[in-house]
Amino acid sequence: MSKMTNPCKVITGKNTRFSYLIVNEPKAINGGTPKYSVSLIIPKSDTVTVEKIKAAIKAAYDEGQSKLKGNGKSVPALKAIKTPLRDGDEERPDDEAYAGCYFINANSATKPGVVDADCQPILDTSELYSGIYGRASINFYAFNTNGNKGIACGLNNLQKLRDGEPLGGKSRAEDDFSDDDDDDDFLS
Repeated sequence: MSKMTNPCKVITGKNTRFSYLIVNEPKAINGGTPKYSVSLIIPKSDTVTVEKIKAAIKAAYDEGQSKLKGNGKSVPALKAIKTPLRDGDEERPDDEAYAGCYFINANSATKPGVVDADCQPILDTSELYSGIYGRASINFYAFNTNGNKGIACGLNNLQKLRDGEPLGGKSRAEDDFSDDDDDDDFLS
C-alpha cells in the first residue's frame, strides 16, 4: 500500500524542542477560540528539517494561490506575506533557548495526539512540559483573514523523545527534592 504524501506536511527532526507547550487543555488567547499550541524550536544545524519546512511553506503558498489572491488582482509574492518559520537569533535575542535556532508556532483547535518514543500514548500530563525534545507532525496552509495574508502552521501530533531542562523558570518537583541531604541538619 503506498502512502500518499502531503507536500504541506512535515515531521520535524529528533532535536526539536517544545516551548510554550499547551497540549493538555486548550487555551484562549486574547478572547479567541481556545487552541492547543506549541512553539517548536528547531536547531539551525538541522538543515534537513529546515529544508522540509521551507518546501512545505512553498507548497502551501502554491496550493493557496486563490485564497491569497482574495479579491485582489494578483497573488502577493511569498516573501511579501507572513510565514511561520522565524529566526530565534533575530526575534528572541534575549532567550538562550532560541539561540542558533529557528522556531515555528503551531496550533490546533483539536487535541493533538501525544506519544512517547515507543509510540505509546502519554497519559501522565506531568511528562509534558516546555523544554522536552521530540518530533512534531505539522502542516502548513495559506490564510487570508481580515486583510492578513500568509502561511500558517497547524499542529497534528507530537512525539516526546527525551526530557530537557524545563523552560520558563519553574523547576520540577523531582529536581527540587531529589537531593536528600540538603537541609537535614539545619537545626544542629
